Amino acid sequence: MCAERSLGQEAKKEVKTFGTTTTELLQLLDWLTECECVEVAMESTGVYWKPIWNILEDACRLTLANPAKIKNMPGKKTDVKDAVWIAQLHRCGLIEGSFVPDEKIRDLRDLTRYRRKLVQNCTQEKNRIHKILQDANIKLTTFVSDVFGVSGRALLESIVNGEVLEAEGLRKMVKTQLKNKVPQLIEALNGRLRLHHRRMIKRHLDHFRYLEKEIQDLEQEIDTLIQPHHQEIELLDTIPGISQDAAASILAEIGPDMSKFPTDAHLTSWIGVCPANNESAGKKKSKKKRRGNKGLKSVLCQAGWAAIKSKNTRISSVYNRLLKRCGP
Repeated sequence: MCAERSLGQEAKKEVKTFGTTTTELLQLLDWLTECECVEVAMESTGVYWKPIWNILEDACRLTLANPAKIKNMPGKKTDVKDAVWIAQLHRCGLIEGSFVPDEKIRDLRDLTRYRRKLVQNCTQEKNRIHKILQDANIKLTTFVSDVFGVSGRALLESIVNGEVLEAEGLRKMVKTQLKNKVPQLIEALNGRLRLHHRRMIKRHLDHFRYLEKEIQDLEQEIDTLIQPHHQEIELLDTIPGISQDAAASILAEIGPDMSKFPTDAHLTSWIGVCPANNESAGKKKSKKKRRGNKGLKSVLCQAGWAAIKSKNTRISSVYNRLLKRCGP
């Protein structure tokens, strides 16, 4: 940690090393208070900046620096030299702070990101069950569009329990149009199902049901946190392709305060959904997109695909016009 004071005159530099436990970070806070240092800049390194941020958030004005934008000259890479270099840059106003939302929005962001992970895990469990059905010569997916619907789950439970299904019992088990496909379903369920397959399907089904319950609990907690921002959620929901879940995820990533992003160009650049500029000697080279916010980028991508399927909207019209020239 490096502290610099007296901007109008020659800086006084003090270098001191602290540990990472809460007690040692509180000692860091006491030292900064003693030095009358209220401006603190730090480098964003994974999640290791968060403990320091949590301790100093209420006492100092914090600036989180992007490591790619504060690189020092080669051959000067040590922790102490990095601290001195960051202090010098910040004293001269050369560090552009990264966006860090307030605590409640950070909590909402954790929940929405975890929900997306659980949904992905549900999809993985579904794919594993599909794989086992094919391995057991069970061609259920040929006649059942959604194996994890009401009828599909009832059939999977009967497979797990090793039941011998007759036409009459199967007709009572399935719903809607599947009642007309009972002969085909009996043929599809006639495979080479072993005890191993039934046990594996049971494990995946149990885990799948557990994930579904966890997602429901998360959604209730997310609904509670977004109540103060119901107006923003309603406005986002009016955009074609964006649902309530997508609106909650967008709010969790960018927060309700749009003053953090001066223009829409700043926001799209921060997300990483616009091409970079790479021009030299009048020639434009490759325009690789920056990494940006991966979670928000995936949500917007899903919303975009949903929007182009809706009719009579500006987004779908632009897509259909570009489709002829660029392809899907």
